[in-house]
Amino acid sequence: MGATKTEHFTDSQNQIATIAKALGHPARIAIIEYLMKVDECICGDIVNELPLAQPTVSQHLKELKNAGIIKGNISGNAICYCIDEKAFDVLNSFFFKITQTISKSKCC
Repeated sequence: MGATKTEHFTDSQNQIATIAKALGHPARIAIIEYLMKVDECICGDIVNELPLAQPTVSQHLKELKNAGIIKGNISGNAICYCIDEKAFDVLNSFFFKITQTISKSKCC
């Protein structure tokens, strides 16, 4: 398998790709939707909301956290999670540029 050569792309391109890759699983979308619904930091209820085992949920939370999509704060012996708005600001800006370009485009 070849190397990904991310050094050939801008920091912004790499950041958007990392976020998009982390969003590429329906369980992670379900986690984000749940965090939006409760609108607060959640410490253990996420496992009860998904039809997945606790280790699987933990792995998905780890991927979302590594991509900067969620934040985790340690509270006693639990980690409380909430959405990190900075990642969605990046995506919003990216998609806004796309929609602006498309609306001005005369192509196809």
